[in-house]
Parts: sequence; structure tokens; C-alpha cells
Amino acid sequence: MTDLDTIRGIIAGETGQEPIGDPQAIGGGCINETYRLGDYFIKTNTPDRVNIFEVEKLGLATLAETSTVRVPTPLCCGDTQKRSFLVLELLPLGNSNDFTYDRLGRQLASLHRVTAADFGWTQDNYIGTTRQPNSHVESWVDFLREHRIGHMLRLCEAAGFSFRGAITLLDNLDRFFESSPFPSLLHGDLWAGNAGVLNTGEPVIFDPAIYFGDREVDLAMTRLFGGFDASFYRSYEEVWPLPPGHEFRTDLYNLYHVLNHTILFGGSYGNQAQSMIDALLRHL
Repeated sequence: MTDLDTIRGIIAGETGQEPIGDPQAIGGGCINETYRLGDYFIKTNTPDRVNIFEVEKLGLATLAETSTVRVPTPLCCGDTQKRSFLVLELLPLGNSNDFTYDRLGRQLASLHRVTAADFGWTQDNYIGTTRQPNSHVESWVDFLREHRIGHMLRLCEAAGFSFRGAITLLDNLDRFFESSPFPSLLHGDLWAGNAGVLNTGEPVIFDPAIYFGDREVDLAMTRLFGGFDASFYRSYEEVWPLPPGHEFRTDLYNLYHVLNHTILFGGSYGNQAQSMIDALLRHL
């Protein structure tokens, strides 16, 4: 019996019905192996990464509970002898258009209206395969300094990367804010590859790294790696306009993700991170 046969049996135990057909490998990911099995989408990885799937399942369930934007319904996760796995409903994706992005912008603004008493989340999770600390903090600047940019800079240093001016930037983060944002529920990893549209025209987002933070974080990341259609930003602003200075904070928030890519992939991301730090310091 293969690991996928074991997962098939687990799905049957959860639903009372065994998935139809053989598993089909699906390409496109750089972290997990993915498969289609009947009406289910399966992610697998090494057994030690089961916690990544556990917190992703919880994150998807948390987003679904808001009834603001569609996410794939998680079924179960766990591990076999050789693999950890996450089973989700298989969503039929279609082609996006301006109307799709318009709806997604409005739905994301509604998601960001979901708030909490402080910044962080109920537990740590992951951005890619990098641990993302989510200890509760009342101050956004303190959370950003300790648990986001500072955390990623420490991981970069441990991996052999150093950045000129990084300490100065951390010491002056408060200067990027005229007032403190309030904690919004974030997708946390919202780039073009983690959003799509169903064949019904309904937007869907997936692969979250959720926490409560400044809503501008999600908007900033949508501009990385190709960006979203202009109708997305226009519709978001119609529902909930962004505060003054948000343009200058885009690189500040995206620095976190570029530093993470430096750790995960190396290459030119380290140079990009240094350029972003230099530009942010010039803004100061």
C-alpha cells in the first residue's frame, strides 16, 4: 500500500465515501507535491512538516468562518509513514477578468474589517516553510520590529546574509506611521499565485499565512511578483480607502517577503532586499 492509498483510506473514513479514480500529480508548486484525487486536492511533504499543514488547515477554517472571501474547504491533515499531507476540496478554476478582481478587492476589504484586541494570532504558523512568530503584541510597530522584519533579519544572518542599514531601519520603524493601524485579519501571503477565480466567476484565495496585522500588508504583497489588476485596488479603495503614506509602506512590508525569499532561494533576492533597505532609509 502506498502513502496515497493510505490518504485515500483516511478520506473515506472522514467522508464515508472513497474517492473515485487514481491520483494525478499536479505541477506548479515549489514546496509541496500536489495531487488530484477524485474531488480532492492533496498536498504532501516530508513527515516533519505536518505542522505546516496543521496551521494551514486552521488558517483556512478561520478565513472561511468570516464569510467574506471564498477559500478551499479543508478536510483533514496528518501523516503517513513517509509523508505529511493536507486534503482540501478541489476547486474548478477558470480565467480571471476585471469583474473578478473588482469582487476580490471588495471582499478583501470586508475580510480586513474582522479585527482583534491585538496583533498576532493564536499560534505561530509559516510563510512558505519559514516559521512565522505570532505572539500577541499591542503595538503594531513593536510587532513589526520583533516578529516580522527583525525576525527575518535574524534568520538571514544565521543563513550568512547581512544587510547594511538594517539596524537603523528597525530603530526608526515608528517614523513610517502617523497613527497606529488596528489589527485586521490578514491572508498574510497574498500574491497572484495564491489567488484565482472559480469557473463560476467567484474569486478564491488559498495558501494563507494568517494573523492580525496592518491591512496594508496584504495590499502591499499583491504588488509583488506581477501584481493584481487595477480594478482590484480601485474597488478596495471604494470600500475602505487606505490612509496617507501607504505608498511609502509598501516596500517596508514587502521587505519581509523578499528577506524570506533570500532565506529560501538565495540568488538575487539578497540584492533586492538591500536595495529596498537603502530606499527606505533614503525615505527617512
